[in-house]
Order: sequence, then structure tokens, then C-alpha cells
Amino acid sequence: METEQWYTSYKPLLFSLAYRMLGSAADAEDIVQDTFLAVARLDVSQVTNIKSYLCKMATNRCLDRLKSAAAKRETYVGPWLPEPIDTSARPEDPYDMYMLKESISTAYLLMLEQLSATERAVFLLREVYRYEYEEIADIVGKSSANSRQIFRRAKNKIGENPEIETKSDPSARQELVTSFVEAMSTGNVARMLELLAPDAVLLSDGGGKVRAAVNPLLGPDRIWRFFEGLRQKYAVEFRGEWRMVNGAPGFVQHRQHAVWIVTFHIREGRIESIYIVANPDKTARFIGNAIKQ
Repeated sequence: METEQWYTSYKPLLFSLAYRMLGSAADAEDIVQDTFLAVARLDVSQVTNIKSYLCKMATNRCLDRLKSAAAKRETYVGPWLPEPIDTSARPEDPYDMYMLKESISTAYLLMLEQLSATERAVFLLREVYRYEYEEIADIVGKSSANSRQIFRRAKNKIGENPEIETKSDPSARQELVTSFVEAMSTGNVARMLELLAPDAVLLSDGGGKVRAAVNPLLGPDRIWRFFEGLRQKYAVEFRGEWRMVNGAPGFVQHRQHAVWIVTFHIREGRIESIYIVANPDKTARFIGNAIKQ
């Protein structure tokens, strides 16, 4: 009975931690299931803090998964982007209490890619989940002093927090993204260029399974040419279904042979990054959850 209660209480926490560590909802679900299956086989009668104990088990499994993922990432075709999460759901859902935090955006998850696996674990446990260094030390198997140093090193690597976008008015962000999509659909070049930051970048993740730009597109001009080429060659209308994706406005575009999940990173009132996830391995769960809702 205790295991069932722990599962209900801590599954959202463990999933959100594993997702932030791995950038994959499918892998995060595996980590959660494996953690609770393991705990059901163990004698935990002497464990005084089951929450930290479960986090430790999940974190260690994430660290092992990241080691194996590193080799796969080297042969990944084109840019790698995190698996998108639909955050349009009910605010009372326990998952949303963890997943709707600022630190779920695509920009934030990509920022974490700068860190080593251990740095990522320490950074998240401290920055997002507010664990004390003594608790973090027990979870990652380091000393308290060492954990503090790892956190400081991770902060220095990351530099400025890209989550400045979350401090702006959500309705203003939605209006900006809507205006950009309208400009894309109508071929309004001047408006598109006005909404894009001078150093804007577009990343497209097809994983080698569907057609996508295999290199980042840098600058407003190249981004405009990319969308204009699609619009003219395939008569693409960017009229997808609006969703909240990783806590930010995005949309789902159903194309003939693929599904695109498009999100935006907004900084100082302009679009700094556009992320397109088309890899069917990463869009399937999102689409399935959207259908359920």
C-alpha cells in the first residue's frame, strides 16, 4: 500500500525531474516506472526521507541513461531538440504543478545541454527543486562542499538565464507569435523580419526520419526564405492547432507526411529562436495526449 501511495504522491515530481534531465518524456516515463518497480522490491523500512530516496534512485538512473545517450547523440541527424510536452492541460493536474514551472521551456532544456550529466543533476536539484546541498550530496553521491562547487560551475557555464521571456505578459507573447504565424501564412516579409530578432535562429529536428533542415538557419533572412520556400513549393498554410508547448505558445502543424510541433523563444519582445520538432518518435506522445484531452 505504501508503494502505491508513494507512486501517487511522487510520480509527478520524478517525471518532471527525469524529463528535465533527459529531454525525453518517453525516457522519463521509463525512469519513473523502473524506480517504483525497484522500490517495491526493496526493504525501505529504515528510509527516513522517502522523497529524497526516490529522487536519488531516479537521478542515478538518469545519469546512466545520459551516458548511453551521449553516443547516440553523436550520430543524430541534424539538430537535436527535446521532446515537446503539452502543457495546455488543467492547472489542478499534479503534473502541471511541476511541468508549468519556468524551467520547462525548450530554450531552458537546451541550455542544460551545456552541462555534464552530474552538473545537470546538481543544478536542477538546487535551482528548480530547491534542495539543500546536504540533500543533493546524498542524492548524487558527492560531498556537500563538492555539490556546492558543482552548482557554482554549472551556473558559470550557463551564464544569463534565457527564461527572461517568462517575465513578459503571456497574452503579449501569444499575440506576437500569432502575428508571426499570420505573416508566414500570407508571405508578409516585412512583418516577419520586424518580429524576428537580428540574431534569430531556427532549429528543425527531423531525426533523419522526416525531411527537416539539417543545419541551423541563422538570421531573419534565411528563416524567411525557409518558410517562403515551403509556402510556395508545397502551398503550406501555417494554420495549425494552437497549444501551450513546454509552457509557451506554440502550434501543431499537420503536414502530408509529418507533424510539426513549433515553439518560439521570445526575448525582449522579438522572436529569438524557432524550434520545429518533426521527428515522429518525439511527436507521437504529444499528439496522443492532445487527442485524449
